[in-house]
Amino acid sequence: MKNQVIVLDFGGQYTQLIARRVREEKVYCQVLSGDATVEEIKKAVDPVQGDVPAAIIFSGGPDSVYIPTAVLPDKGIFELGVPILGICYGMQAMAKVLGGRVIAGTESGGREYGPAEFTVKESSGILKGLGGRFRVIMSHGDAVETPPPGFDVLGSTEKTPVAAMGDPARRFYGVQFHPEVKHTENGRDILGNFLFHAAGMTPDWTTSQFIESSVARIRATVGDAKVISGVSGGVDSTVATVLVHKAVGDNLHCVLVDHGLLRKDEAKYVVASLAKLGIKVNLVNAQDRFLNALKGVTDPEKKRKIIGEEFIRVFEEEARKFGDIEYFVQGTIYPDVIESGSRLRAVIKSHHNVGGLPERMHLKLIEPIRELFKDEVRLVGRELGLPAEFINRHPFPGPGLGVRVLGEVTRDKLDTLREAQAILDEEIRAAGLYEKLWQAFCVIPGVRTVGVMGDSRTFGHLIAIRAVESEDAMTAHWAKLPYDLLERVSSRIVNEVQDVNRVVLDITSKPPSTIEWE
Repeated sequence: MKNQVIVLDFGGQYTQLIARRVREEKVYCQVLSGDATVEEIKKAVDPVQGDVPAAIIFSGGPDSVYIPTAVLPDKGIFELGVPILGICYGMQAMAKVLGGRVIAGTESGGREYGPAEFTVKESSGILKGLGGRFRVIMSHGDAVETPPPGFDVLGSTEKTPVAAMGDPARRFYGVQFHPEVKHTENGRDILGNFLFHAAGMTPDWTTSQFIESSVARIRATVGDAKVISGVSGGVDSTVATVLVHKAVGDNLHCVLVDHGLLRKDEAKYVVASLAKLGIKVNLVNAQDRFLNALKGVTDPEKKRKIIGEEFIRVFEEEARKFGDIEYFVQGTIYPDVIESGSRLRAVIKSHHNVGGLPERMHLKLIEPIRELFKDEVRLVGRELGLPAEFINRHPFPGPGLGVRVLGEVTRDKLDTLREAQAILDEEIRAAGLYEKLWQAFCVIPGVRTVGVMGDSRTFGHLIAIRAVESEDAMTAHWAKLPYDLLERVSSRIVNEVQDVNRVVLDITSKPPSTIEWE
């Protein structure tokens, strides 16, 4: 990895998207808090890269740069001698620190939200090869009135005279719009010009390169020590496990705790899939233990805590059987890191993949895929030899079906839910839609409804279907499944699954709803 970009996050809604777009150009990047010091930035750089990153990007953010509490980038960053791109608030912060003037939109009439026509004034730097006018996406109230010394105005919109600026001598650039969103025309070209023209980087961050460097890093860290991994059937934990196995071989011990909350035949499927890759999994049947602990519990947070606590206990017992374990593999991925918050970002949700297990057991963490987004995890898994059917499986919650059975979790409800889910999966696959959906699953809301079957009154379970489309699960749109598919699914569930007489469809997006019901 000879190129590394640091994205400084000032709390903008598109920060993660900036990182994704850079990765799509096969350039490695990391996201740090917008108030990161020069020392923190240098520390984050891979030693192979050198002492400083190849380039830095400032994200957008909700603040105004001229208020007393505004967070501005460390001035020393501009003395590192590396190219810098400021986006939206990031451009305003750059202008402010370097001696330009930023004013409120109410002063200039420059407030813009949504599409705007951008006119190229100077086709150079990040606008190299681009000319004329094209549509961009704006989201700003303030604006740069006067660029800092050394900067030229590269483009404008009707309301924003300085919509892009650049100092080619120092390779500093700013855009008021958002090149990372798909609705900005030429956005990829602008980012590409910054990475490959201004910063002179090469697209060398590939899947095979990531695997090679990760294996070397794991071996150097672990040495001959023993490692334990808790596999769950999810893509993240499985890819992390296979990657660590490639590095340490038989020193890796894998445990799959069947808590009774897995999908139909999932435990057998996971064990068989990893066995084909030469990885032995110790399957622990703890169904009765978990269901007894959940008896009578209806509060979703209590259910999560009980499942997490029981998992810890079972895992501790199994770990002792392997002797002295020093390291624990966890399938943390990059959205988990970003969503868990930075110093300038509100926590969306805290991610604890195994509920505090390493701290409880005094284990050292190995998180081999924490640098990756979900789509990148799947690419790595494919390269490692995992079958496409496994790699493309829909995300599955850590507490399993425990959060898809609303109210008290019972064996009968779980069996009902598993059968309904199997039918939904089968029909969606047959329709060729499975890989186009982010998730599609069934929920038992915990209510019964009246029905008629064979001229007799029934009082059976209601099954809700939730199907969404998304890129990264931070936002999601309900999927417009074909009516004939929904009809087949409903008919089969009612006819083939015991004690179900009604099927409904969830047509709510995220936000305002979450993807899972609990």
